[in-house]
Amino acid sequence: MKFGGTSMAGIERIRTVARRVKREVEAGNQVAVVVSAMAGDTDRLVNFCREASSLYDPREYDVVVSSGEQVTSGLLAIALQAIGVPARSWLGWQLPIHTSAAHASARIEEIDTVALDAALASGEVAVIPGFQGVADNDRVSTLGRGGSDTSAVAVAAAMKADRCDIYTDVDGVYTTDPRIVPRARKLRQVTYEEMLELASVGAKVLQTRSVGLAMKENVRVQVLSSFVADDAPMADTLPGTMIVGEEEIDEMERQLITGIAHDKNEAKITLTSVSDTPGSVAAIFEPLATAGINVDMIIQNIAHQSQGRAGSTDVTFTVPAVDLARTIQALNDARDKIGFDELIHDTRVAKISVVGVGMKSHAGVASTMFTTLGQRGINIQAISTSEIKVSVLIHEDETELAVRVLHTAYGLDAEEAA
Repeated sequence: MKFGGTSMAGIERIRTVARRVKREVEAGNQVAVVVSAMAGDTDRLVNFCREASSLYDPREYDVVVSSGEQVTSGLLAIALQAIGVPARSWLGWQLPIHTSAAHASARIEEIDTVALDAALASGEVAVIPGFQGVADNDRVSTLGRGGSDTSAVAVAAAMKADRCDIYTDVDGVYTTDPRIVPRARKLRQVTYEEMLELASVGAKVLQTRSVGLAMKENVRVQVLSSFVADDAPMADTLPGTMIVGEEEIDEMERQLITGIAHDKNEAKITLTSVSDTPGSVAAIFEPLATAGINVDMIIQNIAHQSQGRAGSTDVTFTVPAVDLARTIQALNDARDKIGFDELIHDTRVAKISVVGVGMKSHAGVASTMFTTLGQRGINIQAISTSEIKVSVLIHEDETELAVRVLHTAYGLDAEEAA
């Protein structure tokens, strides 16, 4: 069981979590719990580091920001003990959870489950702080923001758990954001591939790394709400959304399109009059890769003559909006090597994505998307695709309209509004 920051935000909510854990124990389950810091605490700790020094040591940063989960793991163990449930907290270095030495963005390499298995076998609930581990240098390490989901899936994989239940402030995965489309439907099942695509293109239910790890280790993950009454159905009755392998989904339940996601945290960059020669595109993206900037959509226009120079082209691509300043700097530093005339950037864009494994065997998905948007006068600025996803870039002011009309066009609207 994994509980996020809003579920752990204060003693009363922690007591509610403890009661939910107790129900699982009384049902005969061996339970390990992974917890996040209280909502807002990690941001507060990060700001302390920045105030102390803008050039802080990442190793000391990890010591500071990992303390939020240490607090909540201890408090939950105390709350469980107070209601008669044997429990103890296990910090990342105590299990231990071995990670790489990339402080502030470490990756889990191995979890030693000997102590954990013994604790569970004795009937004790293990409470584990998410987001943290220990590197080879015996220093505390953290996994990067949102890393508690990854911790939970990794622990579930290591202990060969039947399921990893991730409790959050939503009651499952919906066909789209219910705040935009009241007729959005909660999905009973989603494949790993679909959830990975949805998470990567804007759906905020799960962290992308956790979904990738669940798919790799074949961990069944359920997303459900912790904000329900104590007499709500048990998790075993599957009140949330189960994320599973494609083979587990019944053919009768499989839909052409699973969901519509949107992301306004994109920035579009266009480099004009780039030489249309071998290696010119590599010269653009090499400095961005060196700077650790992820590039998403890429469009290279047809070669044209510009300013009397034959064989030049414009190249357009998108990056996370938060990386725009670093991207501009990296490109300007490499301007002589790239040889572009002008750099144009735009942050008033949004990415709209249609996701579904049904695309693998059905034609016309992209055509429906383009036709639907065109009929509402929504201009498409860029397109990218994968086997189960079609994404387009549009003006951010048209985001909600695009999501609503596509949701209807693909037959995802529920009969009754949520």
